Amino acid sequence: MSQITLREVSRWYGNVVAVNDVSFEVGAGITGLLGPNGAGKTTLLHMMAGFLAPSAGDVRIDDSPTWRHPEVYRRIGFVPEREAVHPFLTGRQFVHSSARLQGVKDPVAATERAIEMVDLREASGRAIGGYSKGMRQRVKVAASLVHDPEVLILDEPFNGMDPRQRLHMMDLLRSMAAEGRTILFSSHILEEVERLSDRVLVVVAGRLAASGDFRRIRRLMTDRPHTFSVRSSDDRLLARELLASPEVQAVELHDGALTVRTGDYGQLTRAVGPAAQRAGVSLLELRPADESLESVFSYLVHR
Repeated sequence: MSQITLREVSRWYGNVVAVNDVSFEVGAGITGLLGPNGAGKTTLLHMMAGFLAPSAGDVRIDDSPTWRHPEVYRRIGFVPEREAVHPFLTGRQFVHSSARLQGVKDPVAATERAIEMVDLREASGRAIGGYSKGMRQRVKVAASLVHDPEVLILDEPFNGMDPRQRLHMMDLLRSMAAEGRTILFSSHILEEVERLSDRVLVVVAGRLAASGDFRRIRRLMTDRPHTFSVRSSDDRLLARELLASPEVQAVELHDGALTVRTGDYGQLTRAVGPAAQRAGVSLLELRPADESLESVFSYLVHR
C-alpha cells in the first residue's frame, strides 16, 4: 500500500499563489478532492503526479519525491482533466503506446486488459477523434491503468460520462481500492464524491479547509445548527417535551414532519430518548437532515 504525503506545500506563479502551505496524507482507499473553481485542486494533483514542482514544501509517494523521479511515475496512474489524447490514434493504439512508455513486459495483453476494464472493447479500433467526451475519458483511464499502478490520481474523471458509464467507473474504482490501491480524484459533483469517497479533502483559496469523513466534519461545525428529522407515535407531544430541553434551539412541526435544530449534535441524540419517555410516546426515527457533503462544502466555502 502506497501513501501520498504533502508537507507544507506551496505553489505560486509569479505573484499568484495557487497552493498555500498545504499538508495532508492520503493512503489506501478512495479520497475525494473538493473545492470551487480556482481553488488549487488541479495544481495539487499535478504536483502529486510529478508533473509540477512545488515552489516550497515536499510532495512524496512513500519515501520518494514525485518531482523528477521517473521511477516513481511507474507507480502512478494519472488522468488529467484536459484532453491529452491524439485524435488520429485508435483507442487501442493510444493505450498500447502508454504500455510501451511504461515498459510493460507484455504491452499487447496489458492493453487489452485495460480496455476491457473500462468497457471500451467495441470502440477500441476506432480513431479517438470520433469518440464522445465520455469515451475519451474512459480511454484516458485505460491508459493510466495499463501498467497496474499502485496510486491512481484522477482530475474530474467522470466528465462527459453517461449514467451507466459513471456507475461502471465507480465500481471499477471501488474494486481497485479494495485491492489496496491509493486513489485520489477531484470532482465538482458533490454526489459523486459522497457516493464514492472514504474521505474528503476540501481546498478553498489554495488552503486545506478540512479533511476526513465529511459526516465527522459536519458534527464539528459547532457554530452552525444541526437539523434532525424525528418521527414518533405523537410528534406534537414530543415537540412540546423537546422545547423544554436546553440543547434544543428550535422545533418545527409542518405537514406531519417534526424538525429539530440544535447546536450540540451529541447532546440532542442523548436527549431525544428520555424526552420521548417523559412524553409517553414511542420514538420511531431520529435522522440527521443536513449531514451531507453539500452542507459541509457550502459551509467551508462561504464562511
